[in-house]
Amino acid sequence: MSSDSFDLVVVGAGIVGLAHALMGARRGWRVAVVERDQRCLGASIRNFGFITVTGQRAGDTWRRAYRSAQVWSEVAPAAGIPVLQRGLWVAAKRAAAAEVLQAFRATDMGRDCELLSPANAQERAPLLQAEAGALYSPHELRVESREAIPRLAAWLAKIHGVRFFNGEAVLSIEDGCVQTARRSFRAERIALCPGTDLTGPALPWLPLGLRLSRLQMLRVRPKSPVQLPAPVMADLSLVRYAGYAELPESRPLLCQLQQECPASLAHGVHLIAVQSADGSLVVGDSHHEDASPEPFASEAVDHLILEHLHEALRLPACEVLERWTGVYPTGHTQDALIQAPNPGLRVVLVTSGTGASTAFGIAEEVISAWG
Repeated sequence: MSSDSFDLVVVGAGIVGLAHALMGARRGWRVAVVERDQRCLGASIRNFGFITVTGQRAGDTWRRAYRSAQVWSEVAPAAGIPVLQRGLWVAAKRAAAAEVLQAFRATDMGRDCELLSPANAQERAPLLQAEAGALYSPHELRVESREAIPRLAAWLAKIHGVRFFNGEAVLSIEDGCVQTARRSFRAERIALCPGTDLTGPALPWLPLGLRLSRLQMLRVRPKSPVQLPAPVMADLSLVRYAGYAELPESRPLLCQLQQECPASLAHGVHLIAVQSADGSLVVGDSHHEDASPEPFASEAVDHLILEHLHEALRLPACEVLERWTGVYPTGHTQDALIQAPNPGLRVVLVTSGTGASTAFGIAEEVISAWG
């Protein structure tokens, strides 16, 4: 058994943990990251890598996402992480969806966004099927998560001196000490970022009622090459993302969608499509909540996702290259949970599937509050 001392110990090497490690390192602190797996395998690599600002819930979530996009723009080139796409297209198929986009554009969160007619949208983004118009946002960026997370960790270690202890499950946290089976860490500050581990060392400080949301995603390759100018969302996103869904104008759209595509709503399906460097598209997703979600994916749900993909984009036939399920915590009234059980401990959990989009903003707040 060995013992090490640090200014900050971060438990969890997902994007939320790495964001706290970065913010601590920027202050010149000695930082350690303790991770139960040999590498990040969870929600942080099973997503779109889409840092989404537009459509996030008004208030803290939108503000944190806006700041996180700025930090991603700083960190990605320094860490050798390619930014594959920038911006966002929201394609409106229904007139009611166009009404939501118009209302959103009039809010403070809609600044710098553009509303386009169907003809202008087709001219700017020929693949887009936007029969009722579209909204373009310049705020977003997209990285390949499964490559970005390990590159970010390697850069933190090499450039910022962050020490990583992988393959070490945390057994206990108390009195400024993080205990694993191999060693104990003494730290003035501990950031516990449990991700989807709701029954581990964070359990005493988590509220009742938290669940996990399982989602289905696919990687597809169009039979002939296409160029997607930016990530794409569509009508169903406008009743799922709170920045749109909380607008009064979203209610008529929801009623129409309940009549026209009840199965998609029942499975929590909404469309996001992004493009990778090899030309393939990452497409999703669906949402099914449970305390312990089953790992089995539904072909019927994948079929719904692909149907919405071809409704929103003019694509040739596509070959499915990969299928996978992701999972993230949910069930809290806020999009992020930040607990302070004592002055030296923070428990930080993103409960809305927005970790990639908000983690840097959250971590900056947590570390700044520690001084």
